[in-house]
Amino acid sequence: MRIAELHTYPVKGCHRLDHAEADVEPWGFRGDRRWMIVNDEGVGITQRDTPRLTQLHVRPRPGGLRLSAPDLPDLELDEPADGAKVAIRVFRNKPEIPGRVAESEWVSAFLGRDVRLVWQSDPTSRTIPEFATPDDRVSFADGYPVLLANTASLAAVNDWLVEAGEEPVPMHRFRPNLVVEGAPAWAEDGWLGKRLRIGAMTFRVAKHCARCRVTTIDQESGETGRQPLHVLGKHRRIDGGLMFAVNLIPDLAAGGTGVLRLGDTVTPVE
Repeated sequence: MRIAELHTYPVKGCHRLDHAEADVEPWGFRGDRRWMIVNDEGVGITQRDTPRLTQLHVRPRPGGLRLSAPDLPDLELDEPADGAKVAIRVFRNKPEIPGRVAESEWVSAFLGRDVRLVWQSDPTSRTIPEFATPDDRVSFADGYPVLLANTASLAAVNDWLVEAGEEPVPMHRFRPNLVVEGAPAWAEDGWLGKRLRIGAMTFRVAKHCARCRVTTIDQESGETGRQPLHVLGKHRRIDGGLMFAVNLIPDLAAGGTGVLRLGDTVTPVE
């Protein structure tokens, strides 16, 4: 088994970035989901309610990033180390965490309503509620630092879709950080509660990832449909969720940081 793809999403919900290598920090890939657009109540905006986020392209640079979107001039932003402190929530029902306001005018024009772009200045501020140790932390990702998907499992999903007379879907519908190839379909089910040695790093496999309507959104156009959720409901309903991919946590006991590269080997360990 080896790494086939590496991805980050600098602003939560934005178009993906593809990488040949990725630095891993205790709270996730470096630069992954450290920025988020929030509404006037300080709650994160995601593709679940705003598919237009697929049209937000982001390029990191030292100390900041560049935003691009249709019909808007590019915007260069620095990390707002001295920006206004605000209390925000990744989801409405989650605890408040601190953030710093980076910008509001450009992102409000992009989404057509009053919003703010915030930066997670302190990545140690957000804990993981389940399947974690008290020291584990996470960025603005939904819940866990790293999402791993398996190419053979996607092939199985696409076989089901073709059998149902539907079009296959690409891997980026599932917005993983790390994609592996060379494992059988659904091998990841057997990794739950265990560890994976990936390159020179070790990760704990925390749980399945329950999928939402984001998987039905074309990540290039923003158009929505019903698949692959409908077929996952037929074949991958586990513990009340429609499961595809698994959530990983960097193993702090083994250091919790390192570099992953395309082609690195992936090995389950006890």
